[in-house]
Amino acid sequence: MADKNRPSIKDEETYEALREDGASKEKAARIANAQASDDMNPSEKGGKASNLEDRTKDELYARAQELDIDGRSKMDKDVLIDAIRNH
Repeated sequence: MADKNRPSIKDEETYEALREDGASKEKAARIANAQASDDMNPSEKGGKASNLEDRTKDELYARAQELDIDGRSKMDKDVLIDAIRNH
């Protein structure tokens, strides 16, 4: 069901299934939109982002801030990495 308070979803059925399985709205939308085109393969390895373990705590904190992860100011490096990966 379309909601005027959210971005457009390209594959509504996938979005709803992911939401029912407990995925956040953001995560469900990203996956549903990535899978909407036959020429897209979201499960394939993509860009050349650096390994999170190679980043400094300040870099990880900045990324957590971009993702609006709660409690980031009290997290150590390993917890920040885990929070970013599971966002």
